Amino acid sequence: MAFLWILSCLAFAGAAYGCGVPAITPAITGYSRIVNGEEAVPHSWPWQVSLQDYTGFHFCGGSLINENWVVTAAHCDVKISHRVILGEHDRSSNAEPIQTMAVGKVFKHPQYNGYTINNDILLIKLASPAELNMRVSPVCVAETTDNFPGGMTCVTSGWGLTKYNNPNTPARLQQASLPLLTNEDCRLYWGSKITDIMICAGAEGASSCMGDSGGPLVCQKSGAWTLVGIVSWGSGICSTSMPGVYARVTKLRSWVDQTIAAN
Repeated sequence: MAFLWILSCLAFAGAAYGCGVPAITPAITGYSRIVNGEEAVPHSWPWQVSLQDYTGFHFCGGSLINENWVVTAAHCDVKISHRVILGEHDRSSNAEPIQTMAVGKVFKHPQYNGYTINNDILLIKLASPAELNMRVSPVCVAETTDNFPGGMTCVTSGWGLTKYNNPNTPARLQQASLPLLTNEDCRLYWGSKITDIMICAGAEGASSCMGDSGGPLVCQKSGAWTLVGIVSWGSGICSTSMPGVYARVTKLRSWVDQTIAAN
């Protein structure tokens, strides 16, 4: 009986912090690097990660996909010496109950190409499991068979620059709602640089920028926020009239599954 009770408690804990459903609801206006975005409701993107070096410098974002694993961009070049910060909103505050996690192992996609920026994905296995709570919970991960069509409005979040020439990244987490583009439309901007392992969003007045790299592009699927893209590359001046380019998670999902299963 006790065993059954424990199982039911575990099931409830899982349901309480299932993927893609924040305990604190995001507020998205305009549903209108993060340029021309807005401050997020604190802790409303509970999978958002800040990757920092030993000095506390934020260099990339990431997404918690379960209590042991974080996904980010390969070009963020995460090292064992880096730290994964969970549950953060205001990086200038010492009052937040953040979780500072050590990096256990790093898995960069074996076909990542730094010239074409293809397969721009990296998995971090945390040295110890994250504690899931109202401020820290995982995002759902797009399935290989999912289709997220051009024109669909999605959201990206991060602490990236709000203007490309700003000296500092913002202290508080920013968000921007962006339309997805078909790859065909995206090639009108970026030409043959766009491969089928990339997905584009934006070109309508908002953009990711430096410091957002590795962070999430999430779309709603059956009521749950789902990781569709990983902030990868874009305009060198974070132009809001050029689409940002993201690693396409549907094409990388099988590698994620295989890597997690093997480790």
